[in-house]
Amino acid sequence: MKKIINYKYYKKISIVLILVSVMTPLNLFAEANYFKEGKKLFVLKFFSGTFFSTSKNENSYLYLAKIYLKEDNDELQEKNLNTVVLLNPKNEEAIYMLTLLNIKKSNFSKAEDLIINFTDVCKKLCASKKNLKEKLKNSLN
Repeated sequence: MKKIINYKYYKKISIVLILVSVMTPLNLFAEANYFKEGKKLFVLKFFSGTFFSTSKNENSYLYLAKIYLKEDNDELQEKNLNTVVLLNPKNEEAIYMLTLLNIKKSNFSKAEDLIINFTDVCKKLCASKKNLKEKLKNSLN
């Protein structure tokens, strides 16, 4: 069965959620729902017009970075990944993605520093460290 996605519906929902988060002084509940809705849109691969809360929620910025990765927008991906690392310097997924991005951009010294940082903080993605080192080595050749 083929799923039909009503993009206009999601766009309207996003606009309403933006208004609610702006108009509500204590918008903790709105931010949680806003993030959930944004994540749902990401999972459905509906990237254009997807909005996230401007809260200090590192996951909002991480999913924005993932969207910009899919859209091949390196500048905005890097900006959001840097925000994630600023909010949580031990977010290994953000460090991993940022390392890959720096290898892609031929910023090898930054990538090496990030691999060292990744080694210090990794818990779930430690097996990916070898992959990062190989990509960096291949890029240097």
